[in-house]
Amino acid sequence: MTIYYVAGTRAIRPVWLCEELQIPYQRQDVSFDPEFRASTEWRKINPVGKVPAMRDGDLVLFESCAMVQVILDRYGNDQLAPKQGTNENALMQQWSWFAESTLARPAGEIVNHQRVFGKDTVAKAIAEMKERVRLCLKAVDDAIVDKEFLLDFGFSAADINLGYSLHLANKYVDYDDLVNAKAYYERLVARPAFQRSII
Repeated sequence: MTIYYVAGTRAIRPVWLCEELQIPYQRQDVSFDPEFRASTEWRKINPVGKVPAMRDGDLVLFESCAMVQVILDRYGNDQLAPKQGTNENALMQQWSWFAESTLARPAGEIVNHQRVFGKDTVAKAIAEMKERVRLCLKAVDDAIVDKEFLLDFGFSAADINLGYSLHLANKYVDYDDLVNAKAYYERLVARPAFQRSII
């Protein structure tokens, strides 16, 4: 299995999962330069020119949460995921989808607007995205009261998916006042597997 990686991107998710599961994988660092991402070579791997991508045998994937699920299904040996069909598994799925579709989206828009338009040009758009991120962080803060991780099951793939989104949000939004969410984030990033995933 090869994971195409750029530091700070969603590639952290599948790498972190592999580290948690202690399964072999190859991390291939690639360029984040627009020229490389627009190249025919890269577009054969990721047709929209983003990072990450993953190759496992004949399978090529370019969505990080899908990579997490495939790695769990193929190599997880019932680790980091509650049994399918249970309420806990449903909650894991919910938080995994939330991590990408609800929380990472406005945080990612902050990154994109700053990169494309410059900080001053889109101040109002960025302020709105920050408010959306804060709303999501409040939902996490409420969900993690008196809990170490999202699920009663314990640490799961949902924490990995949400952990990356929190990692992204942490760069752009101050939420020290949301003490449960902040402590949860600090627990996640202190994990040795997370630390190995970002270097």
